[in-house]
Amino acid sequence: MRDVQNQTDARGIAIQRVGIKDAHLPFLIKTKDGGFQQVLARIRFTVSLPMEYKGTHMSRFLEILMPWSTKPLAEPEMEAMLEEALERLDAQSAEVELAFKYFIDKYAPVSGRRSILDLDCRFKGTKRRGEAMGFELGVDVPFTSLCPCSKEISAYGAHNQRSVCRVEVRFQPGEECIFIEDLAKLVEAQGSSPIYPLLKREDEKYVTEAAYENPKFVEDILRDTVLALRKLPGIAWFSLACENYESIHNHNAFAAHEEYVARP
Repeated sequence: MRDVQNQTDARGIAIQRVGIKDAHLPFLIKTKDGGFQQVLARIRFTVSLPMEYKGTHMSRFLEILMPWSTKPLAEPEMEAMLEEALERLDAQSAEVELAFKYFIDKYAPVSGRRSILDLDCRFKGTKRRGEAMGFELGVDVPFTSLCPCSKEISAYGAHNQRSVCRVEVRFQPGEECIFIEDLAKLVEAQGSSPIYPLLKREDEKYVTEAAYENPKFVEDILRDTVLALRKLPGIAWFSLACENYESIHNHNAFAAHEEYVARP
């Protein structure tokens, strides 16, 4: 059969990214303890297309992805996936992004009751032919924040809210990326208090009082997170977007920041 995609295109436009988006497949994500967690991933997978080709071969993206969906996955496996895409699709660059729910254990602060917290996570790999892969980890971390102004001006009480910090990190070439579990723990520690899916009465008392003793504006949370991320060994770049879902306003408080981390 005639290969229409490989026909010559005369318009002289190379396409930077072409491929598939919103494909869904199960994947096995490597965990900190050496095991893996099965997740359902939403996938965007693209390659560059030279100007002389009419189109890419969309079926090959799924052919590449399917075998990898049964193997525990982290940076080395993503790089191998991208290397295969470069070869099979005759491309100079390739990019894959997996978005998925990841679950971590949480233990209530007083009763010790175990529950499971879901985190929205992202793996993104970018690779050019002959170069090492650039890897980016993204995690949305929820926590509690309590307003310092409300605490200061009120005779009793203070308003608090559920907050989320959306963080993306990249590490220097040759440096291992942080685990999802460790990144989530680092970020949630910058809020007024962690959140827990399951709390008994004694836990709820502890959490609300802990938040009251640790009030923070969204600006405080962002700045403290910046300082914490700068200390990570090998980090090259990060992006933060912190949002407080306000309890006494019909809008949210928001702060964002990104930076490349200079190394001595």
